[in-house]
Amino acid sequence: MNPPCGRCKKPVYPTEKINCLDKYWHKGCFSCEVCKMALSMTNYKGFEKKPYCSMHYPKTSFTIVTDTPENLRLKQQTMLNSQALYKEDFEKNKGKGFSVVVDTPEMQRVKKTQDQISNIKYHEEFEKSKIRSDAPPPENRQDYEEQPSNPEKFSRPAAQLRPAAAVAPSSGGKRYQAMYSYTAAEADEVSLQEGDVILDVDPIDEGWVFGCNQRTGQRGMLPANYVRPV
Repeated sequence: MNPPCGRCKKPVYPTEKINCLDKYWHKGCFSCEVCKMALSMTNYKGFEKKPYCSMHYPKTSFTIVTDTPENLRLKQQTMLNSQALYKEDFEKNKGKGFSVVVDTPEMQRVKKTQDQISNIKYHEEFEKSKIRSDAPPPENRQDYEEQPSNPEKFSRPAAQLRPAAAVAPSSGGKRYQAMYSYTAAEADEVSLQEGDVILDVDPIDEGWVFGCNQRTGQRGMLPANYVRPV
């Protein structure tokens, strides 16, 4: 069981324990009784089992005794015992997780800061994705806002409305080549990649033709303004 702190009386865990003045202390609780300045094993002065800084150490007859060789030896022995106990407790609790460290004030402050940064990044990504989702798809944008020198090569025409129903015409049509890529929107349409050769092409109406993609072997309807005769 973890011993209580000499100041706050809360349990002292091995990762934050200081053994001094016959008590166990949190590192943050090991401070001067008067000014609350944080102390360490090298700069504290003990009086009646309480830590003090050099400025507020009670002026008693024991001030001279603290620097005697015997007291210096006891102080060094106390430090060695504290380090040995700390190492022993650390080895016992190694691998048991970091739940003890998370509860310290410093770790709580770091966790809170990380949560705030995470929330800020989340809102930034959300706003960016919202802007992208509000933008119109490429098919609905103006195709000729910045018309290049060769519009036939760089501008992609919009597919015209397909007829309500179409019957596959007989084979024996012409050979065409795809000028643009096209993704089929219906089951009876044919997907294209730029450069595909279309066999047995027969017109259906002004906007659509029927043919067979030589690369995929798929037969169906495709927009007429996406292909050209070979």
